[in-house]
Amino acid sequence: MAANANRTKKEKNGLKLIIQIPCYNEEESLPVTLKYLPKKLKGFSKVEWLIIDDGSSDNTVEVAKSLGVHHVVRFKKNKGLAEAFMAGLDACVKHGADVIINTDADNQYNADDIPALVQPILDGKADYVVGERPIFKTPHFSFHKKLLQKLGSWVVRKISGTNIPDAPSGFRAISREAAMKINVFGAYTYTIETIIQAGRKNIAITSIPVRTNEDLRPSRLLKSIPAYIKRSVVTMFRVFMIYEPFKFFLRMGILFLFLGTLVGIRYLYFWYHGGGLGHIQSVVLASILISAGFQFLLTSLVVDLLSVNRKIMEDTQFMVRRMEAGSKK
Repeated sequence: MAANANRTKKEKNGLKLIIQIPCYNEEESLPVTLKYLPKKLKGFSKVEWLIIDDGSSDNTVEVAKSLGVHHVVRFKKNKGLAEAFMAGLDACVKHGADVIINTDADNQYNADDIPALVQPILDGKADYVVGERPIFKTPHFSFHKKLLQKLGSWVVRKISGTNIPDAPSGFRAISREAAMKINVFGAYTYTIETIIQAGRKNIAITSIPVRTNEDLRPSRLLKSIPAYIKRSVVTMFRVFMIYEPFKFFLRMGILFLFLGTLVGIRYLYFWYHGGGLGHIQSVVLASILISAGFQFLLTSLVVDLLSVNRKIMEDTQFMVRRMEAGSKK
């Protein structure tokens, strides 16, 4: 009864869209970004703006308030893009957002594509929409950046089981329900991790082509190619370990058992032909590998039980978030 009443009330009052922008020292670029953001949008009765000030040392907050930003989430020190993104989602949900747009403060994405970005959610076809940039047609993207982002997106598709062509894109539309289900564990970025989570949690995710604008400033995430690769690989590995620990340890166990068995067979071959004393090291190595294999197999059973507990805790967290958000609307 209460759920039906809330639904009827929401349909009567209309939907609210909140556009969130993580910011770190963006007093110069933020006015350009806000200039093109919509104040009204078909399908929504309210459109509001929210910035997450990630410990800026300039006048980002003052500039935002002077330009009509409705909500400000402020960190006393820089915590990184991932925490800023999550703090923004939490604030948007608490402020009653039915749909959340995430965009960058450097005006990288064309705001005219926002209606198309939210349409799959309004149509009930998706809960998470990622804007696909024309990477190879963007002149200010270096060749290395284009190649890395395409390669990284391919790897994310394989790990997540999704079909998102541009995984690093920060231009996204997220439904209220999806926003309350997402968790980000890394401190570096949210883009890759949340797509993998969406795939593993069966959140309906899709992408649409979007346009980009001219570069206002150099990217702060892609400072060096090796650092970008390292951080992306670590992020993907950590998320895979969190959501597929059983498969990881099971495969490692089988691999070590297989290697140990091969080494053991090698020793038996030499022993059978009278040369066993000269290959006693093989016995030691085979024992170590087989023991490690059994340890990995036992660990796979333990982490499988822990993953079940994690899913229960995530479901509980989702219910708590929904109750808290409902009580503050």
